[in-house]
Amino acid sequence: MKTYLGWKIDFLNPEGEPAFAGPDSVSWRVFKNPIALGIGGIAAVLLEFADARIRSGVWDHSVFKTDPVGRSQRTGVAAMVGVYGPQGAARRVIQGVTNMHARVKGETPSGEPYSALDVDLLDWVSATASYGFLTAYDRFVAPVSEADKTRFFTEGEAVARLYGVQHPLTSEADFHAMLCGLLPRFEPHPINTEFLDIMKSGRAAKGVPKGLQSAVVHAAVSILPVAVRERLELGSEYDLTPRGARVVRLMGAVAERIPVPQSPAGQACARLGLPATFLWKSPEKQASMLRKTQEGLAASLAH
Repeated sequence: MKTYLGWKIDFLNPEGEPAFAGPDSVSWRVFKNPIALGIGGIAAVLLEFADARIRSGVWDHSVFKTDPVGRSQRTGVAAMVGVYGPQGAARRVIQGVTNMHARVKGETPSGEPYSALDVDLLDWVSATASYGFLTAYDRFVAPVSEADKTRFFTEGEAVARLYGVQHPLTSEADFHAMLCGLLPRFEPHPINTEFLDIMKSGRAAKGVPKGLQSAVVHAAVSILPVAVRERLELGSEYDLTPRGARVVRLMGAVAERIPVPQSPAGQACARLGLPATFLWKSPEKQASMLRKTQEGLAASLAH
């Protein structure tokens, strides 16, 4: 996408402008992997749609029901801007999203009022994204240490607060505590299964084999907390088979090794004076490159 809410999307410029997270962050490592993003994004939507207020807000005030793939892609772009975009661009996009959300108000089918700017809903949407992407990467790409999980949550705090989040996650324990408070509200709904059917149909990613998309959907269901899956009545037909798990992990590993220089991740690296392939190199090579870049910057400032 070249624009979002009328703003030009440019991950290459302004040259040198930092993002809210840095190239050595856990966030940059996680968000570069499309398999983790696909799995985590689907899981996050299911966790959001479990609450009737969010489900109604999305269904009644967006094009999700007519263009679920396009809407999901736009949501993904907004997430990428928050992670890799220049801070100025990220602020503009997030303000645009907030302005749009200010108009999203209504009632659920049971008559319960909602507003997209309700603090508890903002907190939950932010929590589902953080949980979904991090858990998907940890389970299907590469294990994430407890220290790096904490770093991941800390790195996302500034962007979360720009969206109006009052209680950004600081740990997985925070997520489960928030979930415990909301769980009694969760319910099954045909919209959930309709969404999953669309994601499995092949429409979600043109050119990607339908079987792989189906495996990604089942992987997303597999990372839902057991209590949530039971509440949503997502039964054995959504079980991830051992073969499916192997396929997903293989694709996650392949995506971790193959550079995509024109992706937001690659362009963000180039914006900061690093090779566009930086994030796909070994941790040792990354550390060496960062050191040389910092030394070069210090030398230029000295002159």
